[in-house]
Amino acid sequence: MRLLVLGGTVFLSREVAAEALRRGHDVVCACRGTSGPVPDGARLVRWDREEDPPAELTGGYDAVVDVARQPSHVRRAVAAVPDAHWVFVSTLNVYADEATPGGRPGALPLRDPIETDVDLGVDPEAYGGMKVACERAVREGTASWTVVRPGLIAGPGDPSGRFAYWPRRLASGGEVLAPGDPGDVVQLIDVRDLAAWIVTLAERRTGGDFDGVGRPAPIADLLHACAPDADLTWVPQEFLAERGVEPWAGPGSVPLWLPRPDYDGMMSHEVQPSLDAGLELRPAAGTARDTLAWLEADPDAPVTGIDRAREAELLAAWRSRRPA
Repeated sequence: MRLLVLGGTVFLSREVAAEALRRGHDVVCACRGTSGPVPDGARLVRWDREEDPPAELTGGYDAVVDVARQPSHVRRAVAAVPDAHWVFVSTLNVYADEATPGGRPGALPLRDPIETDVDLGVDPEAYGGMKVACERAVREGTASWTVVRPGLIAGPGDPSGRFAYWPRRLASGGEVLAPGDPGDVVQLIDVRDLAAWIVTLAERRTGGDFDGVGRPAPIADLLHACAPDADLTWVPQEFLAERGVEPWAGPGSVPLWLPRPDYDGMMSHEVQPSLDAGLELRPAAGTARDTLAWLEADPDAPVTGIDRAREAELLAAWRSRRPA
């Protein structure tokens, strides 16, 4: 298979290119080339997607993988390579309903499409709507397509630093602030499993919409997969909110915590249709172990979340409020 990866230098798109090379495919990565190298064995074609594509990208590919979020970028690429099978990497943020557990394609309403390119630094809420528009461009302009909507992607190389907070924090030991309720469901997928499945979908020219998610599990199970003997102190979400702790990600957050029930559905999508389509998942313990090894090997690897001093402050405040 001759595969065009639009990207190929960072996290998921780079892992897709690397996996395709491991399987013996001919891989071309099209990007500006400013975020790092492409995997060894891939050919880099430099392309700023604000401009028309170079002639060497306009045909001769069996499949295309794209992770873009700007609708104009996707429309421009689709027009250049319409005859290949496209695997477009979208997001669970396309769903307008984030509260209903067990969601799956066709069962939840989508956000209204945003056809214009929006600066997410100015309006981060435009992300889901732009991805809806990108999906539409792929469906309407290509010979065949697969849309994959990932949720939380984790593993080595993650530039978000969200999941990475937990392997690092738990490895350092001591009393650990655990957010919300132990039974709150979370859902993550290892970047390597997602990439391998994307290549499989391209090889098989599988059609349709799928959620790129792992198996839903209580957050307590996830944290104990990271560190079986962790000393966890569960702090209710109401207390965290009162103290100004941010959910999900960022320097003032306890990562992966989402307010319930408003986000009950965000990390509890139905995974079986994706398993039936060839997705294979590794245990969360393996993702945690390999993420920690990456963090230890790369001192500049991004990690987001509250620091130890802030955590200690919150734990002390929580203990002072609990009944004896």
